[in-house]
Amino acid sequence: MEREQLRTESTLVVTVKSSAEFHDDVTNDIEVLEQGEKVDSPPELSFTCYDDLMKTLTPRVLDLIEATRQKEPASINETARIVDRDVKNVHEELNRLAQLGIIFFEEDGQRKRPVVWFDELVINLPFDPEASDTAPAAP
Repeated sequence: MEREQLRTESTLVVTVKSSAEFHDDVTNDIEVLEQGEKVDSPPELSFTCYDDLMKTLTPRVLDLIEATRQKEPASINETARIVDRDVKNVHEELNRLAQLGIIFFEEDGQRKRPVVWFDELVINLPFDPEASDTAPAAP
């Protein structure tokens, strides 16, 4: 999705899916688009295992996302001050989140302003024994 389209969305759905299930969903969406219809589903971020989701969306990262959304900092440095963390660490985490599409950056001269484009993050954890490459998180 383009940034302007993302701004109109209010929910990001995060889920765990097998590679096959993810492939099937993408294939179905492409078929719908090829027929000239609109895909009517919220933006989704899929992980192939619970461990990857839990390593990515830690409580510390969720706090960073929430602070960025609520405070709308003007730069990465300001974001680090808001969450009272090291600038380098915050910069690395924000870059990872941008690679995943959870945030994006608006550039203003030398500054990069992190933007969280959704109001709500919904985590959907299906427990599907048929999903062969979806492993449960270790206790």
